[in-house]
Amino acid sequence: MERLIHERLKVWKDSPNRKPLMLFGARQVGKTYALKEFGRREFDNLVYISCDRRDGLPELFEKGQDVQRLVLRLSSWAGQAITPGKTLLFLDEVQETPAAITCLKYFCEDMPDLHVAVAGSLLGVKNMQKSSFPVGKVDMLHMYPLTFDEFLLAMERAPLYELLKEGDRDSLNALRAEYEELLRQYYFVGGMPEAVVSFVRDRNPIAVRRIQKSILNAYEADIAKHAGRDTLRVHMVWQSLPSQLGKENKKFIYGVIKQGARAREFESALQWLVDAGLLLRVPRIKCPEQPMRAYEDPAAFKLYLLDVGLLGAMSGTPAKNMLIGDGVFSTFYGSFTENYVLQQLLSLDDVPVYYYSKENSRLEIDFLTQIGEDILPLEVKAGVNVRSQSLKTFVEAYRGKGVGRGIRFSLLGFQEQDWVENIPLFAVRDEIKRKVDASWPAIPPA
Repeated sequence: MERLIHERLKVWKDSPNRKPLMLFGARQVGKTYALKEFGRREFDNLVYISCDRRDGLPELFEKGQDVQRLVLRLSSWAGQAITPGKTLLFLDEVQETPAAITCLKYFCEDMPDLHVAVAGSLLGVKNMQKSSFPVGKVDMLHMYPLTFDEFLLAMERAPLYELLKEGDRDSLNALRAEYEELLRQYYFVGGMPEAVVSFVRDRNPIAVRRIQKSILNAYEADIAKHAGRDTLRVHMVWQSLPSQLGKENKKFIYGVIKQGARAREFESALQWLVDAGLLLRVPRIKCPEQPMRAYEDPAAFKLYLLDVGLLGAMSGTPAKNMLIGDGVFSTFYGSFTENYVLQQLLSLDDVPVYYYSKENSRLEIDFLTQIGEDILPLEVKAGVNVRSQSLKTFVEAYRGKGVGRGIRFSLLGFQEQDWVENIPLFAVRDEIKRKVDASWPAIPPA
């Protein structure tokens, strides 16, 4: 299975300023597979060590200040040579051995030629003492479920993937029906690798839904195992998500969890789920100005699930409703479509995502991002009814004041108007990536 993060890993490998790499993401999104495949394809040898082992492995890292000796011990442990410049040393489940995370500082300082990559849960890192975390000594990447582009590759539809990369709009408009059929399948299957592999192999929606429910059950077990005193509250937040997304207004409401619930009761439980990578948090900004983070409203936000396929399983949406006809695009007040769009945006580098709503008004913009010098308002339309009064009002009010032309994602083909550009839903990631790439200034050679 081809993962697009491979190209970003190659950039890390060849960087002259490379530091040890930390790859984070929710369980079962494919971190281990991606790093193992990267090691096999790009290095002479891969040394894989899982840090959840307890038979003496933690002790090897606890005295890891002497990196030469540590590498010798790890080489003996793995039964393989570890050679700087030729070996990828991959430490998996690193959150289970905090001393291994601390040792990344020494790898950075004393053996920078050795390629070291670690994978694990962000939760373990969040719980580390600040004095132990190798601040400034690591590079970090976040990994998500498969994007729609990666799904096309997995489905052996490479020509359709290449057309998206090229951005030939006439050809893409002509092939809309084919892309939309595959998009329906992606909404149902989602991007969890196990579900995708099953669907590619058997085209059996029953087997896919069984896998999705198994993954959700594993997440529930993780909550019970790791959430500690917050376990009950974390469960309640988690179980409330379909109801939250089933509202026309997607702003997170604590009262949906239980009657009379307040932020102070559940904010740490909510943050646990975000840190675990299970929920995606989109903050509200009060004013569409740069830097957007300075105008963030900490009390208002939207929450989405890490994967649109898991959302279908969690909400109990029948497979028939998702795979046949266009109903899936508007189900749940378009929640599947918003969840899908957010996943594609977050898979890109340096694309911050917020939303905007005006005080004492119904005006709301689904998402905003900053590309180059412009804040771009993004509206998500789940079908072909694309009336965009909020978007038009917003663009007219703020265009020329740091806000660029609006972008609307819908089932329509590519269209251009003075105030808005329509982008088909199947092309979200590639078109936004194209805009990001074009926004970087050309730097003349020295």
